[in-house]
Amino acid sequence: MKDIYIILIPFLGTSLGAACVFFMKNSLSDSVERSLTGFAAGVMIAASVWSLLIPAIEQSENMGKWSFIPAVIGFWAGVLFLLLLDRAIPHLHRNSEKAEGPKSKLQRTTMMVLAVTLHNIPEGMAVGVVYAGYLSGNEKITAAGALALSIGIAIQNFPEGAIISLPLRAEGMKKTKAFVAGVLSGIVEPIGAVLTVLAAGLIIPSMPYLLSFAAGAMIYVVVEELIPEMSQGEHSNIGTVFFAVGFTVMMMLDVALG
Repeated sequence: MKDIYIILIPFLGTSLGAACVFFMKNSLSDSVERSLTGFAAGVMIAASVWSLLIPAIEQSENMGKWSFIPAVIGFWAGVLFLLLLDRAIPHLHRNSEKAEGPKSKLQRTTMMVLAVTLHNIPEGMAVGVVYAGYLSGNEKITAAGALALSIGIAIQNFPEGAIISLPLRAEGMKKTKAFVAGVLSGIVEPIGAVLTVLAAGLIIPSMPYLLSFAAGAMIYVVVEELIPEMSQGEHSNIGTVFFAVGFTVMMMLDVALG
């Protein structure tokens, strides 16, 4: 467990991003938010493919032409899991006036934090399952590969931390509270990672299913939340360009370090 820091790196990215509330006076402009959201979406899609789905299929190669089955089952389980959470947890996306999930009397700011927290669950699971694969001695997953995924998610978590803390500050929340809210939105990642590591340790043969489960959950978040946010308003091509940048960065990290 000497490389346990790997599962903490994404949380550090969120915390550093949330700390921007102490150094920036104004909230981010719409174009900057769309750029950062597009970047995050690109990182998550690339991570889902290179770090999760491809290894899941490779680990099932003994099934021959049916090696895609664990990946398909795990992928859909991840999508349905996030769909369930999306319906069960009251939350409010940025730039939206109508909350999603069950009716609730929670404050607007609380539901905004819950939206980001919901979004961070699959990221923590992704880091956890890849780290668990490394710990299990799986030759398809290396420490460098786990580190690459962790760094990639941390990079896209930095702007996410800022995107949650700065709007909260703009709505009147004190800087310290806005920072804490941003940090708490990311705490679910190391918790989810640890729980996933423990689950994978109990049932190692489930690794392909867990890898693709995390991929399905991440892609659900991208399509349901990030793509609509990065495409709204004028000049939506900004989000698309930064999606490509994020995708490229994560792809390079995974190939170079993995």
